[in-house]
Amino acid sequence: MNTQGILAAITIVMYIPFLFTSFKVASKCGIWQGRWTSLLVFCIIRVLGGAFLVAAEKITPANNGLYTAGYVLEVVGLAPLLLSTLSLLRLIFDGPDGEPTDESIFHSLRTFNAAGVLLTLIGFFTVSRSSSGASTLRKSGFILFSIHYIALVGICIFLWTKVRLIMKYRKRLLKVISFALPFLAVRTVYGALSTITTDTFTGSTTSSNTSSLAEFDLVTGNWEIFLVMDMITEYAIVIFYTISAFVLPLDQDFKAPDFIEDEFPLNGP
Repeated sequence: MNTQGILAAITIVMYIPFLFTSFKVASKCGIWQGRWTSLLVFCIIRVLGGAFLVAAEKITPANNGLYTAGYVLEVVGLAPLLLSTLSLLRLIFDGPDGEPTDESIFHSLRTFNAAGVLLTLIGFFTVSRSSSGASTLRKSGFILFSIHYIALVGICIFLWTKVRLIMKYRKRLLKVISFALPFLAVRTVYGALSTITTDTFTGSTTSSNTSSLAEFDLVTGNWEIFLVMDMITEYAIVIFYTISAFVLPLDQDFKAPDFIEDEFPLNGP
């Protein structure tokens, strides 16, 4: 296998353990409640994407469909990672009934995320008809992802201005999210740059990218940059969130003997 195939195989090995742990956490908290489900979806996407790319490297003659499927999952994998962060921020606003005071901002960002995924997918599947139009759609999708990330930072900053009103374990969760945001920033920047510079998503391409951002090309670019800005940043975020899921008893915030709901306006009615 070439470097792409090796990195894809490493990705599978990296995420299989987290596939099971994230499923355990999501099942415990309720799959359909969505608190940790996005993290599970992300792990599934990474395992499947890696499997497609490994299969594409092994099968001869080259199967461009497998390459495309693998790269599609690589690109859109940012979406559930953004949603995971949004879901954890939403947890900080949760009251005893599991509902935040105002859902509008969270609904809006989920819509942004879904629109970004849709535009990106359309951009992938129309590339054979119009290369420039497909590229524009993918770039538009990542503009929405970038806006989503900026909004996450804004929510985080707002919460830090109200930190004295946040309960004990949710305050610790906020610290975890704040620590993960720089990693998510690097991943979002890499996603945007690779989307701008990548023209083809097949492993059989013989042309070289001559643009100034050629090192960020998802197919023919620098694998060390991909390793650091994509794989390592994502893995660090997954580790942070998974550990917090197991060590932070968020439900205990509402069981403390001195808990008075009116003292926590973020979580009040």
